[in-house]
Amino acid sequence: MAQDMLIQHHLKRLRLPAMGRYYKKLAQEAAQQNRPYEDYLLSLLELEVTQRDENTQKRLIAQARFPYLRTLDQFNFSAIPSVNKAMVLELTKGEYLAKKENAVLVGNTGTGKTHVAISLGILACRQGKKVRFVTATGLINDLLEAQEQHTLGRRMAQIQKLDLLILDEVGFVPFTPEGARLLFQVCADRYLRGSLLVTTNLEFGRWVEVFEDERLTGALLDRLTHHCHVLEFNGDSYRFKESLREKEASIP
Repeated sequence: MAQDMLIQHHLKRLRLPAMGRYYKKLAQEAAQQNRPYEDYLLSLLELEVTQRDENTQKRLIAQARFPYLRTLDQFNFSAIPSVNKAMVLELTKGEYLAKKENAVLVGNTGTGKTHVAISLGILACRQGKKVRFVTATGLINDLLEAQEQHTLGRRMAQIQKLDLLILDEVGFVPFTPEGARLLFQVCADRYLRGSLLVTTNLEFGRWVEVFEDERLTGALLDRLTHHCHVLEFNGDSYRFKESLREKEASIP
């Protein structure tokens, strides 16, 4: 009994909770199977590492602040045939993050751009990457508030530490000149330093409509589209189709 309490105490001090929960059970199994001590120790360590990885992934997903959770197996590629499925699957490997490359998902409203962006963001979290999901308007409002509170530098530094910044809904609302400038600064600071994943309903040629500054828009697109993967989402509303399908399925 005293030995057990001492083991629990040491494991707690060393912050090895998974080993603390399972070392007895694994010891009994190892004894029954006549396994060597090294195998038992390896099983304990693997259990602790697995638990820590799972906890890290959960923490990263929570910190990303996704509006909801979606996975790629929930996305019906056949409903939006314009989407390059092979490119999406290539992005799931995460190599674009290591290369500091960007991705832009462009197309009509309701075609699943945000769904795919969130799915890729979750996969990045599972690969141990720091991710943040924001709408373009939300980020600008956040930056303007930080500027008023004289904390803009700190906020910018926090953003630049991210491996992936997901910028949703670029093009839905025109930006003020100051808002456009701040958003440009974020994107410019991330150039070749961290990845951007952007969803937009506007073709690149129409971005000047929301930034309202041709020179700034050109400079932004120049940085964004250098080493960039572009996915087109053309077609009828995916959400509308899914809603109809669910209603039809509920009819007896």
